[in-house]
Amino acid sequence: MCEVPSGRVMLRRFAVLAIACAGLASPAHATSTTLMPGVTVDRTVQFTLHGPVGLTVITAPRPGEGNGLYALTPVLARGTIAGGRDRLTRIERALSPQATVVGINGDFPAGAAALPAGIVVQGGALQHSPLPLRSSIGIDSGGNLHVDRVSFVGTWKGSGQRRPLVLVNQPPGRNQVSLFTPAYGAAVPRGGGTAEVVLEPFPAPAPGTDLQSTVVAVGAGGGETIPPDGAVLQAAGSAVAPLKAEAPVGTPVTVRLILKPEWVGVTSALGGGPVLVRAGKAVFRSGEDFASAQISQRAPRAAVGQLADGRVILVAADGGRPGSSVGMTSFELAQALVRLGAVTASGVETGGAVTAAFDGNLLDTPSDAAGERAVNEALLVEYFGVYAPPAPVPLVNGDPGATAEPLEYKLVRPATVTAQLVGPDGVARVLETAVAHQPGIYDTTYSSFDQEGDWHWQVTATDDLGRVSTIDRPFRYDTTLRALAVAPAQGSATARFTLGRAASVRLRIETPAGVTVRMLPAVQLGAGTQRLTWDGRLVSGARAPTGGYVAHVFATSDLGASDLSTAFTFRVGA
Repeated sequence: MCEVPSGRVMLRRFAVLAIACAGLASPAHATSTTLMPGVTVDRTVQFTLHGPVGLTVITAPRPGEGNGLYALTPVLARGTIAGGRDRLTRIERALSPQATVVGINGDFPAGAAALPAGIVVQGGALQHSPLPLRSSIGIDSGGNLHVDRVSFVGTWKGSGQRRPLVLVNQPPGRNQVSLFTPAYGAAVPRGGGTAEVVLEPFPAPAPGTDLQSTVVAVGAGGGETIPPDGAVLQAAGSAVAPLKAEAPVGTPVTVRLILKPEWVGVTSALGGGPVLVRAGKAVFRSGEDFASAQISQRAPRAAVGQLADGRVILVAADGGRPGSSVGMTSFELAQALVRLGAVTASGVETGGAVTAAFDGNLLDTPSDAAGERAVNEALLVEYFGVYAPPAPVPLVNGDPGATAEPLEYKLVRPATVTAQLVGPDGVARVLETAVAHQPGIYDTTYSSFDQEGDWHWQVTATDDLGRVSTIDRPFRYDTTLRALAVAPAQGSATARFTLGRAASVRLRIETPAGVTVRMLPAVQLGAGTQRLTWDGRLVSGARAPTGGYVAHVFATSDLGASDLSTAFTFRVGA
């Protein structure tokens, strides 16, 4: 196998796109599609009195499962609090070398600023203070989801008494002091009449502990660089004088960040709300700081929840598309989450920012006419084991132009890998045995198919932390249907094809956009060269107009179902 640089975009993303495209035609209880080991997506439609609602439901293992192979964490656009907004798909692609990810948009923005409105905790470090009148969403080290009203009380102490510290990584208001860490960005914001003290070194900003440092520089008016291993206190208004007087250069400073409730063990958190499910029951009135329209209007909505067995679900409800998906109220989403089995759940940002994506590809249908909207934060399930995309199966229909099956897998940590193909006979064709690899994408091709039927592409990896992960991608080698061609005539068209074995065959005539024009009844045909003729009429019996069409042939044999399609030009007869 050959290594490709780990930053390369994964091939064959069309398999993911097909999930999204097929979604709105799915029944209310569609079969789950496996995205990566243990993680599935359902793209379903719920029919309501107000119209259809398209739902994307991602189900993943309990965070921390598999000795840490899975995590649920907020990820900031462009990596910092003040980094601005970015599209969810681009956030995911940037993370691809470190993890395989799937997720939804995160917290609401804070007004016009591209900052999260609520709490951010990453790796146990408090990176942004919470909004006490809205729900905060936390994930603890045991993989449990918490949805609570969380408030923040901070203090700083130089040479004088303990004094209030009101915000973390957010510009101070009148007479306030804020703490800025490297998670905010390169420098503190500028502000007239402010004063700053630079602390270095400064420990990771974990809540509930004394964070001790020393003043190494002072400034005024903002703009000071935040040291990579330090922090900056910024004061405004009446808080400026105490900061200047009690924290000159060389002064030891102690900072304490306190959350109420303490949220002991919470390692990741983001803002959101309102609470949607509590103790398995849908919450009608949360009493949180949201305008009535934000709760009661039918709109695109997203949420995170946890099932009784510890698995998490991420849900995106499309909206703003009458006839396709009309959206939900907050309570309707809560009821949907209860039906899905959630015992705890909270909403995140609603409206045009609602997005669901996997590996940098959309899973839902954004409500904005312009497409996917940029967000300031994502909520992602991260998977650190071996990943392989679905096999593209170019040989499934005996394509004469394809003589080999491209196969691929991705590692995000150094690992020892065993890779094999298992044929319909149950015998393994081993391609690699205990081969050591660095992180990256590895691919090969296989052409020695000696049996038709179901095959499995299996890869097992043991990484440098001793974690074992396995992925199994099934596909079918099936040459039942091949060599499709269409011979149009005046007022009709004949599809010619070759069958490798007896099969039940249907011919469907479609527009180039995929709309069905006519479906012919299924017929049983034997092996060999066969043909089916369309008489040029629509379902209504009227003549089809002259133009471009697609002949789509479906064959079902003892091996399974396969299909081929080809475009042709139809002309009305005299």
